[in-house]
Parts: sequence; C-alpha cells; structure tokens
Amino acid sequence: MRLLLIEDEPALNRELSNELGRRGFAVDSCREGEDGAFMGETEPYDIIVLDLGLPDLPGLDILERWRGKGITTPVLILTARGAWHEKVNGFRKGADDYLTKPFHIEELAVRLQTLVKRSAGVVAASLEIGRLKLDEGRQSAQWKTGDSWSDIELTGIEFRLLRYLMLHPKKVCSNSHLLEHVYDFDAEKESNVIEVYISRLRRKIDKDVICTRRGQGYYLDPDLLQTGT
Repeated sequence: MRLLLIEDEPALNRELSNELGRRGFAVDSCREGEDGAFMGETEPYDIIVLDLGLPDLPGLDILERWRGKGITTPVLILTARGAWHEKVNGFRKGADDYLTKPFHIEELAVRLQTLVKRSAGVVAASLEIGRLKLDEGRQSAQWKTGDSWSDIELTGIEFRLLRYLMLHPKKVCSNSHLLEHVYDFDAEKESNVIEVYISRLRRKIDKDVICTRRGQGYYLDPDLLQTGT
C-alpha cells in the first residue's frame, strides 16, 4: 500500500517513514502543507497520515480541500490536539480516523491497516480468501492444503503486491497501476519488475490463482482460492 505522510517535525517524519516502511507501506513523505496537498491531489495513494499543525497550511484546510475536490483517500489525522471538539471538527471535515500524540507505532500501523481494508470493503479482522491468508504483522502468507496451513515467506515487495491483489480481487490491474501502489515515488523500478514479482508469487503460492488478462494486466481470482477447488 502506498502511503503519504505529511508531518513537519523532522525527527518524527523520519521515524514514521522508516517504521511504516518496515511494516509494509511504500511511504512518500513531506513536511510542508502545500507540498502535501499537491501530492495528495496528484498521486494515487491508498492511505494518508496528516498532521494538523503544519507551518504553512493548516491540516484541516488541506483535508477540506481534498474532500471538496472529490478525493476519497482515507485520511488519518495525527496531532497533539486532543480536545473532543477538535476531533469532532476533524471528522466533520472528512477525516477517517484520529490519533493523538504521543502514540505507539503499533497502534498507528494497525489503524492504518484497518482503514485500508475498510476502504476496500473488507470487514474481517484478517485478510483471508479461501485457501490463502495474509499475516500483516509478520508480512507473510499461509496456504491451506487439506486441513493444515503452511507458511509462505515473502519479501517486502511480494507482500505489498499480494496484499494489493487480495484487497482488490477480480480487479484487473495494469503493470503501471501496480507500480504506483507498491512502490514509493523515489524508488528505482525496472520496466519488467511487476512481471518478475508476479512470477515469484505464482511459484510460492499457486501458479493459477493470479491470472493474466492479455494486454490489460493481472488479477486474483477468488473462485480459484476456494477450498477443494
């Protein structure tokens, strides 16, 4: 999942970028409100973390601007302002969640994972489709054979790619679309990198469940993941 972090405090920005990156997010970050507002309008993010106390443009103004332009990306507000009326105002402006500083990184990560799943229409606590289960904490997967589950080790990119496909089953995703949601803005990417990782996932899971639609892209077929098929 691709995440935009808008936080003006340098040390916290670096810490969150690193920690969220380790937890399976492709993180783009900035410290200025205007920069963040523009990035949120022009890049296809799956989730946004927005600080309210930005030096040049208030976070709530940015949020109101996005919602006014029809941008529906889930936004978690991160702020030192903890008064109830400020939280209510944030939700009224279009926030999806609210976390008050100081906080634990684990809580932030779980809240973000929940928002991403909710925006994709997933209400279950874990991401599971038939014989395939994703462990977001360990960034690994499990495959069911008979009555037993076997662990599947994944690299960081394999995990991001599989998570995106599982969150959007049957959606045909082009190479460029998957690149935009699996990698951050500054990452160096080879032209055939998605094909390489799709091939690796097929070898690790099952060669048939990730399907190719010629000339269009890839999709996960949930029907082929059902037990006993």
